[in-house]
Order: sequence, then C-alpha cells, then structure tokens
Amino acid sequence: MTSTAVTGPNSNPHTNAKKRSARPSAFKLLARNQLALMGAVILALVVLIVIITPILPLPDPDATDPAQRLLRPLADGHFLGTDHLGRDLLSRLIWGTRVSLAVGISASLVAALFGSVIGIVSGYFGGRTDNIMMRGIDMLMAFPYILLALAIVAALGPGLMNALYAIAVVNIPFFARNIRGVTVGIAHREFVDAAKLSGKGHIRIILTEILPNVMPVIVITISTTVGWMILETAGLSFLGLGAQPPQADLGSMLGEGRKLITTAMHLSAIPGAMIFVLVMSINLLGDGIRDVLDPRLKSGALARPAPLTRIDRTDEGAGTTYPDDTVLAVDELRTEFVLGDDSYKAVGGVSFHVGKNECVGLVGESGSGKSVTALSLLGLVASPPGTIVGGRVMFDGKDVYGMSEDDVRDIRGGKAAYVFQDPLSTLHPLFSIGDQLVEAIRAHNAVSYKDAWAKAVELLGMVRIPNPQSRADNYPHQLSGGMRQRVGIAMALANEPRLIIADEPTTALDVTVQAQILKLMNNLRNDHGTSVLFITHDFGVVSEICDRVAVMYAGRIVEMGTTEQVLHHPAHPYTKRLIDCVPRLGEPDRRTSAIPGLPPAVNNLPAGCAFADRCDRVEEACRVGSIAFDDLGNGHGVRCIKPMEGADV
Repeated sequence: MTSTAVTGPNSNPHTNAKKRSARPSAFKLLARNQLALMGAVILALVVLIVIITPILPLPDPDATDPAQRLLRPLADGHFLGTDHLGRDLLSRLIWGTRVSLAVGISASLVAALFGSVIGIVSGYFGGRTDNIMMRGIDMLMAFPYILLALAIVAALGPGLMNALYAIAVVNIPFFARNIRGVTVGIAHREFVDAAKLSGKGHIRIILTEILPNVMPVIVITISTTVGWMILETAGLSFLGLGAQPPQADLGSMLGEGRKLITTAMHLSAIPGAMIFVLVMSINLLGDGIRDVLDPRLKSGALARPAPLTRIDRTDEGAGTTYPDDTVLAVDELRTEFVLGDDSYKAVGGVSFHVGKNECVGLVGESGSGKSVTALSLLGLVASPPGTIVGGRVMFDGKDVYGMSEDDVRDIRGGKAAYVFQDPLSTLHPLFSIGDQLVEAIRAHNAVSYKDAWAKAVELLGMVRIPNPQSRADNYPHQLSGGMRQRVGIAMALANEPRLIIADEPTTALDVTVQAQILKLMNNLRNDHGTSVLFITHDFGVVSEICDRVAVMYAGRIVEMGTTEQVLHHPAHPYTKRLIDCVPRLGEPDRRTSAIPGLPPAVNNLPAGCAFADRCDRVEEACRVGSIAFDDLGNGHGVRCIKPMEGADV
C-alpha cells in the first residue's frame, strides 16, 4: 500500500526555543477550576484581613457601651452596627473570624498529625498492630462525633482550647482510616520491598518511601476538613462550650444573636454569613487542591475524560483509495496530547487498511504510538488531553469522526471490539465473568438474561475454557492470566464483530499460553471471517498470525508490507534493527544487539527522519524536510531515502 506523506516539514517550531515545562503549573491548574480560584481569592482576602487585624484602626471588640446598644448597620461610627452590649460588630467579627480560623486550622493539623501517624503505622506493619489500632479507631467512630465532642468538652470544661482538643480528637479516626487505606496499597509495592532488601529500617522506609506517597492524600484531607473543623468549633461555641465571654468567635456571636433574632436580625445574620463565606471558600479551595494534586488530572485540564475523543481536524486525510473489501481504512491519522504549553504528536500521520478476514500487525518499540493509534480508531483516547487533529478513520465506508456519539457507541463492542493487554485491569473485579459477558451481549442485542447467559457459556466454551458452566460464575481474580485473556477474547467475540483490535494480548503470558492464544485467535478469525488489527512488539508473534505488517516509529509508519517482505527483506534500518534484536533458535552463535539511543520525544521531533540519530546509515539528506513514504512494489513501502533493499541490490 502506498500513502501520501503529510505535507510540511516534520519539525517542531519550538525545537530551538527554550524548553518549556510539559506540565502546567499548580496555579494554572487551579486557575482552570474557576470555583476553586474564586474560593482561593476569597479565603486569601479573609486571611489577609485577619493577619493585619492587630494594626487595623478597630475599636476594642470587648468594650461595652449600653448607650449605643443594638445600632443598625451603617450607623455613625459603627459600620456593621452594635450588639446588645453596645460592642462594635465589625471589630468583633474580624477578631472572631481570626479566632475561628486559627482554631479550625490548628484542630485540622493536630488531627492530621495523630491520624496520619496511626494510619501509616497501622497500614505498614499490619497484623496485630493493625488490629489493635484499628479497633481503637472503630471504638471512637462508634460514637456520633458531635456527641463525643460534647462529652470531651464536658469532661475538660468549657473553653476554646478544650473545644479545639475535642474537635481534633473526634476527627482523628477520619484521617487514620483514609491514610491507612492508602498505606495498605503502598506497603506491599515492589519499591517498598526493594527498600527493605537494600537494608533500610522501618522508620526510614516510612519516612522516605511511604510518607511521600501518602502526603498528597494528607494534604487533600486537611484542605477538605478545615471547613468542617470551623463549623464544629462554631457549633460548640454556639452551645456555650467554646469561646467564653468576653472573647468572641463566630459561633459565640451567632449564639448571642439568636436571642434577639426577631428584633435585631443582623446580630445573627452577619456572623452566619461570615461562617458561610469562610467555609464555602475553604471547601472550594479544597476541591481545587485535590484536583491539582491528583496525578490523573495533571494532564492540563480539570475535567473528566469525555465519552468520545475530541475531534478538531484541520484536514480529513489525503483521500487515499483502498480495496473494496476493506473493513477499516486509516488515512493520515494524527492524534496529539496537549500538556500545559507542549503538544505531544503521539500519532503523526498514520495510514493503513485492514481487509476482510485479514490480520494486520502494528509493530514498534514501546512509546512508538501503537496503542494510541488503536484507541484513536474509535475515539477512545482520553479527552482532555487527547485530540484528533487530522485524518480520518473509515469503518465500513463511513467516517467514524463524522458520526454521532450514539453511532460510535453502536460500533464499539458490536461491529468492532477490543482485546486489551491486561485483562485483570479491564475486567470488572466485582462481577462474575458470566455477568460481564451477559452485559456485553445485551448492550447490543435485545435478548433476555437467560438467553444471554446461555450464549456467554457458549462463548467461554468457544475460547477453550474448561467447564464453562461453572467458570461463568467465577470472578476475574479466580482465573489465571491465560484464562482471563480468553475471557477478553470471548467478550470481544460476543457480538460477532467485523473487526477485533488486539492490543498486545499475549505480552504478559508465558510461551505455552501465548501459543494457545495465538492459535485460538487464528482459528476464530478463519471460522468467523473476522478482521484483526494485532498490536505487538514481538516479531515472533507477527510471523505466526499476521498477513501484513506495519512498523511504527515516533508516531509514524516507517515500513509496511506482507509479513514475508518485512521479516525477510526489511527495507527500513529501524525494522532491520528490530528484527536483529530477536534471538533465533538453532543459531547459538548469532549475537543480538540493542538499538543505540532512545526514541525522540514526540513533543520535540527532529526535522527529517526521526530515526536519524540512531541509524548507522544516516546522511545529511535524512535530516532535511519530511521523508515521503515510497512504494517499493508489490505492496511493500518504506519511509526512508536510503532503503536497505535498495542499497543491497
């Protein structure tokens, strides 16, 4: 197949510019969440005011003047009026906010300190330590927290510091439980085991391996609980158990004002409004901090991925024609990821087609763009940050990127299906494999649950799972890796698709199971006439199952041809080096050699051939302009100005 090269130089306009960060700054991430930014601005203004309170020209907040009692807001000399003792409300409000904010933050820090220590120690050591600590936490959580706080204050006596201790104690279980759950998931990770094997002690491992990984969760929890602490402190003061006269905080002001709510509503409304503004701004900022610290949202936008990849095409391909029996045709597909100020050209103009009952292999190193290409076909690339910026994908003669979301959803799992690399992460852990197959069947067919279950059992038998009737009731974790992969294939076949996209389905399997899966897919392809796009980096797998092969490098196809042509007569130096990396049976003296260097960053691609820096046949012309995809005849094509076969003839 011959495709037209993308016009224009294959170079980054910022190649010579100063390297910019690929990640947006924390402020930029926060600024994109407008509610969080608003909360940050309001809270910053409040904090600034309470910090400079001692130097503000305010009256003494505790000075009484009965002659000036119950003045309305905007009264002469009293901007917010006075209370029942003639004390200036503005002064008491600012000083009270200062107290409430200090107590809320202090209580949060105390609870975070003790709760995090309990959670980390419990989750890291486990066993008896975990049982003892968590049972104590469970005992605290068995009491309604506000009643427990009241009991603690009653035992210690009314007072602001005692209220702080009470609020901190009742919130320790919240921190402990959250941090313990995160720690349990980290404590048995490989990097922790490696730290133990290196001779590090428990305290050092906790401080250097565990704590840095749980710190974002601690910060997020603090940011989202300060508001609660302020409300709880205000509640105790409202009941007379917190700040004691004449000291003011927002809760005590609210409590004093409730007695005169019918005659002087402003006494309650003003501190109540401040509590609302303060807590709301803290909660909004807490949501923003959570988003900023979430690694899944550092891709440049604080939003959940859309159900369909964003389409913003500047062109719709080169209009290449394909054979009549073509099931899938990809024409100059370009997919980019926008991360901060950088644009990553993950797929930079890919063209190929898959015919009826044909298996096409997509081969290349990790990071060459194979999986992104596969996900782009049916709009499964996460947006943000992914965007389809050019080209088209024709499925059964229709442009997928011109379809509605409902039409694309009908194709997914119906006419086209995916087999993913890791079935343990793609199969739902809480549903049996039978129920998941039933869901896949009923999503595209109006059949009863009973009929769908019978078909699910039939599919499990079709993929050679022994005793499918009982296995259908098993959960994914009860199956071996090979069995789970067979379930993934069965799910892909549930609706008799015309195309199966298999994304490295045999990578994590042992050689015996890998051979079984390949034989199974070959048999199913021949029996059902299904087309397959098989993504792999293993040329041994390619030789077993693929009719044609497309070799990808740095987001572009650099060679395409039949399996025989590519494996036995490679034209691109990259293809030749990949094949040379594969050991061969019966050739013990043959030495394998790694490809020198690393693939280029797709946000800073060089001009000319992307493989030039790693190629031993490079010449000056390789670094100039865009390299065209040339036809070598008989369906064999290469993106190289100095192809291997041409040099050897």
